[in-house]
Amino acid sequence: MSAESHIDAILKLLPHKPGVYQYYDKEGTIIYVGKAKDLKNRVSSYFNKQQHESGKTLMLVRKIIDIKYIVVETELDALLLENSLIKKYKPRYNINLKDDKTYPSIVIRNEPFPRIFPTRNIEKDGSEYHGPYASVKIMHAVLDLVKKLYQLRSCSLPLTEKNIAAGKFKVCLEYHLGNCKGPCEGKQSLDDYDESVAGIRKILKGNYADLLRELRTAMNENAANYAFEIAQELKEKIETLEKFQAKSTIVNPGISNVDVFTIASDSQAGYVNYMKISNGVIIQGYTTELKKKMDESDAELLEYAIVGIRERFQSTSTEIYIPFEMDLNIPGVEFHVPQRGDKKKLLDLSLRNSTHFMLDAQKQQELVDPERHVNRIMETVKKDLHLQELPRHIECFDNSNIQGTNPVSACVVFKNAKPSKQDYRIFNPKTVVGPNDFDTMKEVVFRRYRRLMDENEGLPQLIIIDGGKGQLSAALESLDQLGLRGKIAIIGIAKRLEEIYFPGDSFPIYLDKRSETLKLIQQLRDEAHRFGITKHRNKRSKDAIRSELTDIKGIGFRTTQALIVHFKTVNAVKEASLEKLEEAVNKKAAAIVYQHFHGK
Repeated sequence: MSAESHIDAILKLLPHKPGVYQYYDKEGTIIYVGKAKDLKNRVSSYFNKQQHESGKTLMLVRKIIDIKYIVVETELDALLLENSLIKKYKPRYNINLKDDKTYPSIVIRNEPFPRIFPTRNIEKDGSEYHGPYASVKIMHAVLDLVKKLYQLRSCSLPLTEKNIAAGKFKVCLEYHLGNCKGPCEGKQSLDDYDESVAGIRKILKGNYADLLRELRTAMNENAANYAFEIAQELKEKIETLEKFQAKSTIVNPGISNVDVFTIASDSQAGYVNYMKISNGVIIQGYTTELKKKMDESDAELLEYAIVGIRERFQSTSTEIYIPFEMDLNIPGVEFHVPQRGDKKKLLDLSLRNSTHFMLDAQKQQELVDPERHVNRIMETVKKDLHLQELPRHIECFDNSNIQGTNPVSACVVFKNAKPSKQDYRIFNPKTVVGPNDFDTMKEVVFRRYRRLMDENEGLPQLIIIDGGKGQLSAALESLDQLGLRGKIAIIGIAKRLEEIYFPGDSFPIYLDKRSETLKLIQQLRDEAHRFGITKHRNKRSKDAIRSELTDIKGIGFRTTQALIVHFKTVNAVKEASLEKLEEAVNKKAAAIVYQHFHGK
């Protein structure tokens, strides 16, 4: 049986149930793992050529020799199983969490007089683990707070009741420094020590409100009983905790036990930020990169990341804030898309982190792998503008004139997203009289591509017209005359609101202000404007000189230049004596100029 017949037979047997499917290549290696609400519909869609246009998907389908699947009860089961299989097999065409390092946690050791310290090793010994912490700096800030508030032992002595009663241990330097209350010699009871641990547990869970309330109650009780020294110690603890909380709180304390997820993406990867909120305080923060393998959407990337990150950080939050609606169902968890207020501020903060992480990754990529960086930009432009091919050669046109005088049109050329200045061209309109942007654009576009065709030069993949619908329509007329319409993509950009116009569309589109596509278009437009204005000014200056001096019979442009360089202005030339003129040019030219302005 051929591979195609084998696949067809499997597709006919697939059930309409949720599950996970695995694609195998001819070596028997799993090359892709996916989940589905409906296995039959989802898997069949891969083999329907009309369902996808992605070259990567087509490449995957060509390599599939066998399909295996697992039916599960719910969509969540499918998502969890998919996540597990991807981690286990690391299929070539699946996205994966780039960062798989172990993050530290804070442990409350299961022992008499428990020690509290950071660790990367999770042991099943009954100890409590809080974290993990993506930021070691945040973890140490929490531990420093704990140390300021409570005096706990740091030694590893076996402080059993029997050993303490036998007097096996002596207090160390930490006791004399005031960092420990000396439980090893029985100077601190286990109940008192456990009370401190209970307070620390509240801090590690981000539950500052309850702890502050308990500390204030204890302070007031001690003050009422004239135990002023104890009351003062409690007051200092309250102040320390309030200072730490003030630095950490970004929204109202009513937002508790919440996860926040956002994503920023480019053509090659998605960058997901995760924040854990407890009582208005960020107690976890983490950003990761997910490499795209099959042109996955932001929703697909975020869905995968939510499950993986919550598992990694052992999150039990019952509420998740996300930037857009998603088809994801986790029992006992509610998803919200905040629109305003403190919840929206949290989402915006998370998105800023995602975006900064993405921009840093892009800058790093530009330094380390410039070619890949260029390819990513080209892919992004192609996707955003719905182009048929990568726009490695882009040209932009801009008209420059002042009240119709000295009109010029600039054409700038970018190759691989960089200016190719040797290919820049300036056009002096030949058939247009007066300030007519539309006719000027029509003429210069026609002249540019008529010449490229005549000389068998490469045509661009994208043309950008600086202007709105009118200028774009004029340029399209020239492409029609040349038979190039449909062969070269063309857009217009209007300056006022950065609207992007496409041929045949009455209404413009608006690209995200932060998008690389818009930034590249703006760079081309600004470069065309700069180049055009520079040439326009030069032409205007030459014309100003020509109208005053080069009209003199017998005086050429070089002589005129020499006079202007020497005298700076035309008026100074007019007022100069014959002797002064002879200092700038030869005697014959000096005599002609002097006679022109002063007579014999």
